[in-house]
Amino acid sequence: MVERQKQMSRDKISRLVNWGHWFAFFNGILAMLIGSRYLDSIGYPDSVIGWGYLAISTIGHFSFLAFMVYLVFLFPISTLLPYSKILRGYAALVATASLCILLYDTIVFDDYGMHLSPFAFDLAWADLSALLHGTSYIATPIAILAIELTAANFIWKRIDKIQKKHWGPKVVAFVGLCFVSSHLIHIWADAKDITQITRFDDTYPLSYPATAKTFIARHGLETQKPKAEISNVTTLHYPKSPLQCSADEHPNVLIIAIDSLRYDMVTKETMPFLTQYAAQNQQFSHHLSGGNHYASGMFSLLYGLQGSYQDAVDFNVTSPLLTQTFKQSGYEMGLFISQSDLDEVQPAAMMQDFTQTTANDKDSNAGADIQLTEAFEQWRQTQTAPWFALLDLKSPENYDTPIGFLGVETIKAPEGMKPAERVLFNQYRQSLNFIDKLLAETLDNLPEDTLVVITGIKGKVFTSNSSEARQDLSPANVRVPMIIHWPEGKQGNIQYRTTHAGLVPTLMTQVLGCTNPPTDYSAGRHLLHPDDQKWNYVGDNKVFAIYQPDEITVINRHGQYYIYDVGYQQKLKKKLSAPELIQVMRESRRLYKE
Repeated sequence: MVERQKQMSRDKISRLVNWGHWFAFFNGILAMLIGSRYLDSIGYPDSVIGWGYLAISTIGHFSFLAFMVYLVFLFPISTLLPYSKILRGYAALVATASLCILLYDTIVFDDYGMHLSPFAFDLAWADLSALLHGTSYIATPIAILAIELTAANFIWKRIDKIQKKHWGPKVVAFVGLCFVSSHLIHIWADAKDITQITRFDDTYPLSYPATAKTFIARHGLETQKPKAEISNVTTLHYPKSPLQCSADEHPNVLIIAIDSLRYDMVTKETMPFLTQYAAQNQQFSHHLSGGNHYASGMFSLLYGLQGSYQDAVDFNVTSPLLTQTFKQSGYEMGLFISQSDLDEVQPAAMMQDFTQTTANDKDSNAGADIQLTEAFEQWRQTQTAPWFALLDLKSPENYDTPIGFLGVETIKAPEGMKPAERVLFNQYRQSLNFIDKLLAETLDNLPEDTLVVITGIKGKVFTSNSSEARQDLSPANVRVPMIIHWPEGKQGNIQYRTTHAGLVPTLMTQVLGCTNPPTDYSAGRHLLHPDDQKWNYVGDNKVFAIYQPDEITVINRHGQYYIYDVGYQQKLKKKLSAPELIQVMRESRRLYKE
């Protein structure tokens, strides 16, 4: 009798476990349906390979999440409290809560571009009234609970029939195959930079696709990394309204963008020519790059947008409106860039309006910079129409100087630097002095009607660890000079804060005569028009900083955040400033189609 009771108890638990598996599978399907809302935010695939990957990753990911919820919240109850009515009611409540959280996450993702986390929750809670409309936030959970209760009872009544059909192993095999295949495909796509696949990396919550670049490269499986695939998907309103531009004059425009040019190194001891040139023209003393690495810094300079838009698929085929408009206005477009910097350009269409001249900098960045300045001078002398040129110089990034270069005397490094940093500091000064001499030679021969912009693509921290530098969003790594020579001779030292994103609206209005408000095509403000905006976005969509007058907030893709003082020296123990951050997140979604 006792043995029979034990057997009946085991059978009951087994039936509850089987029921739980099928209930979890049903909720995986519901999660997939709700998860489709994420695609409204980022855009749908436009290729067979994109749809194929999205299908198997969606099935595998949401089925896995549903099973994890079952394993953590339902399976223990099945064994500890094996009463079907209690378990079905409890399971319906757990499933309803889980799906409501997922639904709320889709709302937060659509509005802010990030998933729920302590940071995102604080932000969304402060903005709750704007996120939740009408009474749907009451009706929806009730409707989901009704569906869950119905499904729980329906499956329970038919669990024996389902088991007799032996569908379980087939479903498990199919879901498992989708889960494993999606990760294997992502390994390949990540190694080959197939953006039709990798652009979905951050779409789903708790999604961490497998990568294996190091493994593949070590085993010789990756012979050549192609350029990112071109996509024809349109997800942005860029510009928000058609541009209205008409200019009476067409001055030549030269932008000299120097990789790793710190704001505090433009001194008469290190860069005497540029120091004097800045004093004779218009300089912006509190200017921030849009990023802390080459791609994000150049993106903000040419697109005039914050780095959260850098991965938008439109920009694989859509060049900056700035260069588009110059080209349409009859300008000759010249780009002079080292091959290594050209390889870092992202998105793919950023430089497509230019006629490109490259220099091989494998052996020497300084040698490549000399070639590029000489090539620019030869190109300039052959131009008969107005021209727009971008001269990209890289020597300071790798502390490089030409062989035999005699630069400035070594000076004492700032207090607090480590011995290795002191060595890099003085080598960096030598490289800047070399660039200073190139600038003097280049600018000395320019026509008088040339508008010249000299700036840093990003700043510089003295480390040989590239990963550390990419995570550093301190003023040393993002504050750069911005110097503009106007043909009409404007001078002055601008003291209010400006950013790279402000260059686009400045040139569009001052040179190209565009009358649209800057918000139609840029996240920046006109460099010559101070405004009351109290924050500036620096970084990309993986890690970024919000610069405010009294603090700097650094946020990563997982919602972890740290608040520093304005000198980036001390972490402050305080909560996020929600109103400003809500504005930041709104701006990161403003150009996306609804």
